[in-house]
Amino acid sequence: RRTAGACRLAKKDLPKDLQSPYFPSAKEPVFVAVPPMQFAMVDGTGDPNSAKGFQEAIGALYGVAYTAKFAAKKEGIRDILVMPLEGLFWTEGSDTFVPADKGGWHWTLMLMEPAAVTRKLFDESVRQLRQRKNPPGLDRVRLERWREGKAAQILHLGPYSAEQPTIDRLHAFIRENGYRLTGKHHEIYMGNPQRSAPEKLKTVIRQPASR
Repeated sequence: RRTAGACRLAKKDLPKDLQSPYFPSAKEPVFVAVPPMQFAMVDGTGDPNSAKGFQEAIGALYGVAYTAKFAAKKEGIRDILVMPLEGLFWTEGSDTFVPADKGGWHWTLMLMEPAAVTRKLFDESVRQLRQRKNPPGLDRVRLERWREGKAAQILHLGPYSAEQPTIDRLHAFIRENGYRLTGKHHEIYMGNPQRSAPEKLKTVIRQPASR
């Protein structure tokens, strides 16, 4: 369903405030305070398995991320990580997630960009990429600060098509602890489906929650 790119991110690569949001300590649901971060983002609609714009968004996001990384390296900045692909999913009229209605999904695909990626560097990277390749979807890429806050998350091990029991378990954990589901269903793809067997894929599944 998704092409998550070549993610080789390790926990030690991240500052302490980002380690728990990206590396759940276990396969059990946990609450986490997600700090504000900036992301390169692309919006779209439709089934990720068949929507042309979905794959185009992935290509454009990674194109910008790697262009920014190499441009910064030329300026002596070497701490820019290319982060794993993330996705927000919801349905019309609601922030909640209705897995069965894939054709009606709205989504935002995104890559977290560290502070070293300034607006100037981001815009210059888009310009360079447009001159070199101009991939489909590039005009839809934007840089935005995203605030998620309190959320619960769990690590799903296995194929994307088998996520529903894990999602149900996460939602039950939220409600059992006196919280309600708020915000958009969030997935972070820590594995690469082109290089890993489906049963070995790792996906962080996150759901914002509030009292």
